[in-house]
Amino acid sequence: MTLSAKEMLRQSLLNQMARGELIPGASLPSERSLAAEFQMSRNAVREVIQGLQQEGWIQVRQGGASRCLNRLQSHLEKHQPREISLAYQLDVMEARAFLEGETAYYCALRASDQELAALAKEYKAMQGRRKGQSTLLKAKADLTFHMMIAEASHHLLLISYSQLFYERYFNAIHEVLSTTLKRYGRYPDGISQQHEKIYHAIQSRQPDQARLEATEHILYTRRLLETS
Repeated sequence: MTLSAKEMLRQSLLNQMARGELIPGASLPSERSLAAEFQMSRNAVREVIQGLQQEGWIQVRQGGASRCLNRLQSHLEKHQPREISLAYQLDVMEARAFLEGETAYYCALRASDQELAALAKEYKAMQGRRKGQSTLLKAKADLTFHMMIAEASHHLLLISYSQLFYERYFNAIHEVLSTTLKRYGRYPDGISQQHEKIYHAIQSRQPDQARLEATEHILYTRRLLETS
């Protein structure tokens, strides 16, 4: 049975979201461009988009571009303890080790050449920003690098969870870096070296090595906290 233009558009958008090509938070193409691509009226495009909104896939914004929603958001309650204890920091780092190992694996496997080029640009900028930055800016730069890896994984669940994890546990991640800097008086050399190893494993498209390096990167910091 031949699919209608509306069903073809619907399936195309859902497939792009499932493949991580349209990531949570990303804007959908304009109604005009979708109408031209699928040879249908803008009213028909609008009906498809409204249907996806009702199903919880996208958010339609009046006067602005519609954007993809993070489907995991409603399932994860935001919870932050009053005090970010060492035990809490260690738990966050343990979860982060698994998450970043998997995102690095799929990034090395699936990232486009354009995404690898963007990651290379960010890595170079991150190296140059290290000196003289506040702890807060260092933490944000670190998470930008790791979030780019997650977004280039083309794994919808990993992208969705990474977005929520970095947002909701940022205070704990920032505190980890602050604690480390206070204890050692500087940014540990091992962390920069590990970023380099992760970066090169991804750029050379070695998924198993990328997973290993990314996991060890987080567990290294966790050990610094645990043994100090």
